[in-house]
Amino acid sequence: MLQKREKVLLLRTFQGRTLRIVREHYLRPSVPCNSPLCPQPATCRNDGKLLSSDVTHYMIPDWKVVQDYLEILEFPELKGIIFMQTACQTVQHQRGRRQYNKLRNLLRDARHDCILFANEFQQFCYLPRERGESMEKWQTRSIYNAAVWYYHHCQDRMPIVMVTEDEEAIQQYGSETEGVFVISFKNYLDNFWPDLKAARELCDSILQSRRERENESQESHGKEYAEHLPLEVLEAGIKSGRYIQGILNVNKHRAQIEAFVRLQGASCKDSGLASDILIHGMKARNRSIHGDVVVVELLPKNEWKGRTTALCENDSDDKASGDPPSEPMPTGRVVGILQKNWRDYVVTFPSKEEVQSQGKNAQKILVTPWDYRIPKIRISTQQAETLQMCEMPVNTPGNPWKVSPEEERERQDLRETHLVFSIDPKGCEDVDDALSVRTLDSGHLELGVHIADVTHFVAPNSYIDIEARTRATTYYLADRRYDMLPSTLSADLCSLLGGVDRYAVSVMWELDKTSYEIKKVWYGRTIIRSAYKLFYEAAQELLDGNFNIVDDIPEFRDLDEKTRQARLEELAWAIGKLTDIARHVRAKRDGCGALELEGVEVRVQLDEKKNIHDLIPKQPLEVHETVAECMILANHWVAKKIWESFPHQALLRQHPPPHQEFFSELRECAKAKGFFIDTRSNKTLADSLDNANDPNDPIVNRLLRSMATQAMSNALYFSTGSCAEEEFHHYGLALDKYTHFTSPIRRYSDIVVHRLLMAAISKDKTMEMKDNLFSNKDLEELCRHINNRNRAAQHSQKQSTELFQCMYFKDKDPENEERCISDGVIYSIRTNGVLLFIPRFGIKGAAYLKNKDGLVISCGPDGRSEWKPGSLQRFQNKITSTTTGGESVTFHLFDHVTVRISVQASRCHSDTIRLEIISNKPYMSPDTELFHQSSLLLKSDLVKEVTRSVEEAQLAQEVKVNIIQEDYQKYCQTKGRSLYMLLEEIRDLALLDVSNSYGM
Repeated sequence: MLQKREKVLLLRTFQGRTLRIVREHYLRPSVPCNSPLCPQPATCRNDGKLLSSDVTHYMIPDWKVVQDYLEILEFPELKGIIFMQTACQTVQHQRGRRQYNKLRNLLRDARHDCILFANEFQQFCYLPRERGESMEKWQTRSIYNAAVWYYHHCQDRMPIVMVTEDEEAIQQYGSETEGVFVISFKNYLDNFWPDLKAARELCDSILQSRRERENESQESHGKEYAEHLPLEVLEAGIKSGRYIQGILNVNKHRAQIEAFVRLQGASCKDSGLASDILIHGMKARNRSIHGDVVVVELLPKNEWKGRTTALCENDSDDKASGDPPSEPMPTGRVVGILQKNWRDYVVTFPSKEEVQSQGKNAQKILVTPWDYRIPKIRISTQQAETLQMCEMPVNTPGNPWKVSPEEERERQDLRETHLVFSIDPKGCEDVDDALSVRTLDSGHLELGVHIADVTHFVAPNSYIDIEARTRATTYYLADRRYDMLPSTLSADLCSLLGGVDRYAVSVMWELDKTSYEIKKVWYGRTIIRSAYKLFYEAAQELLDGNFNIVDDIPEFRDLDEKTRQARLEELAWAIGKLTDIARHVRAKRDGCGALELEGVEVRVQLDEKKNIHDLIPKQPLEVHETVAECMILANHWVAKKIWESFPHQALLRQHPPPHQEFFSELRECAKAKGFFIDTRSNKTLADSLDNANDPNDPIVNRLLRSMATQAMSNALYFSTGSCAEEEFHHYGLALDKYTHFTSPIRRYSDIVVHRLLMAAISKDKTMEMKDNLFSNKDLEELCRHINNRNRAAQHSQKQSTELFQCMYFKDKDPENEERCISDGVIYSIRTNGVLLFIPRFGIKGAAYLKNKDGLVISCGPDGRSEWKPGSLQRFQNKITSTTTGGESVTFHLFDHVTVRISVQASRCHSDTIRLEIISNKPYMSPDTELFHQSSLLLKSDLVKEVTRSVEEAQLAQEVKVNIIQEDYQKYCQTKGRSLYMLLEEIRDLALLDVSNSYGM
């Protein structure tokens, strides 16, 4: 039963008027407590994040602790924290939006064991404010009363520790209720968290800074500056009404001229002012800054000024501008500062080299404000060394990084025994992976995948680890990237660059020399030295036997002819052997139903001045498949290993089968070209797509695969303890278990998998490593966080590509620029137009056949289009435009048309690409011819041939097995899915265009 209360609020408008607002306030007998000890979880409706069940007590900070020590409360080691609604609202009202958002993010973060309790809506926790009671005392009393209720609600089974900085509250409530303890925050850290050194040092630093300010105030009789009045004079003046207290708010558009003091406390009621107080000029501001709690003295009314709208420097500029000021408003000058706004500052520390060069007395720290209206300052501190982030390794010309002797003893050294090389895009700096292949003495082959050992440099729960966990992934935009790890690691010490020693985590298989069957596998930490840092195009040339590309490979430039030829043949053999192995590995997956999916990936080509030179769709190369297949193999075997060792807390990646109704458009489009697409399983779908080839138009197969991609749901990370084993299957890759292991520089999921793998293969440090692993509950929350960040990264990448596509065409004349005319393919029919794909630029968009004026498109004998009155008639696979004069033109699915590309600007939204059909005939140009010739399918003919040979061998050798009766097991289709899950997948498909960025 709800109880109705009324809350009276006095709010001040922008014009300075006071409004009395009465709000209805409803109290409930039960609100979510989010405690695992709740005796009535159904009544409390605890369906959100719960507190951890392995804590010894719950901690409740009061409003002052939340304001002053929020940085410490963010430490992940502090668990079982209950933030009261009263404290959170105080932060919102007194600390501003930035601090409040920081608190909200902390509560939302699943990695932190903290919850929000709505005590002001709980019937037995809510306390009305008594007459004459200060706001601060009421807040502390409300939080303590809620703490007592929470303790009894949990049936007195969990002690409550309320931390506060109010000494009177500690004396009053400290021993009032058994099981509820009230102590200071410093005593709490000293007694409950003695090993949390960083938090205790930060707390001491905050307390020391507070004491220093208090001592300085006492020594100067309350004057922080010589121009300010003593503290006792200020307090007496406020009490008598001579001075007015408020918060200084600087006008960011006229920061040097205008500031306003928003009245605060008793001054708001007693001053009788109808508006804020204007502080005009820097002199009247008297060295106060934005956010300070200041004391103001009003000027005589004949000196009051009005607000102006012109941007000017001084009074003379105001008058010269001719812009009349508004009506005069209360104007004053600052005579004292009660509280400095230290919260808006962020500390910037000098480097280690700077501190060492300046000596031990280098204690001056530059403090930069978040708000640009606040000036930079330098402060003194005794903890410059302590506060610096000392987790980064050093690699400078004067102090180069070297392999340590300890690591040489513990790792397998491959520097002299293996030819290791990497293949990446041009200009790649964050090289995660390298490959090797060699012939063993036994005649067998050894295939190696070597991955950067990021976990050696990033310790669990370190500052770098926490930040990487928060980012979860590297964001790749069209012209830049935002790294998950610092550049010292991502582009240097962790990157497997050529010619330097690096730590790696390796997976190496022993293969039969002819059938490539896996005999055994080895996992472990290694030391490698990559011999070549190749880019894809160079590797493809070597694979094709074109050795002229050798001049573009830096490692060959300084070699004599004999050595160059020998090493060139060695490298070409290795690339060829890797490709041969990859073909056979891929053939096995193809036999199980692995899919070839199609996405549009566009590379922005920039000139030396960072201007957009061209948009180039990514061209598929067989060497892409080679590298990808080796990575998939490593991910698959690592997934099996970590699942065997940690069946309930391993991080894997699942790709559920799509719903059959999502394939309806694909089937209808294929039917229009005479193809039949069987979607009952991934195997039948893959075979159908392979057979849906138009020899006269390779774009058709690309579009069909793109439609199949759109029908898929996204692959997701999950914890093995939260799913049944039959749900581990990866539909697209046709693997029973899969994870991500090969890119720890740019994916946090891979860092987690590396730690799991090291714990799985370790012998001496197993218990120590297991302590750093996530529990099933924590891993499930982490997977949810990573999935969200990956979705955001994909969306950002898509928006970045669309932005650069608009920038490329924006400065071009669509009527005269040749690049603005291109060939387009119709891939979907709509009621008032068609959807087009522009292969040359990788653009997908709509082209309208009926404009806003009601005119429809008409094409003459030469194919040129114009707008005429008429109507449209849509059919299943075509659309017909008929004019009132009887002229008609029909557009079919997969028809090629000539398209004009332009940019449509908007004042309210971002610019968009506009496509206009200017002819119903294909547009051919040298670029188009070249593109069609290079539009090869991702699956090469040789791979298909190997696939067929493997299938025939399996049919000849394997024993016939019984046909599985259930369709669910046969086709790996979903069964018994709820309507809610179906709607969630539809929502994901609506929010994310997976065709442009589909991640396996």
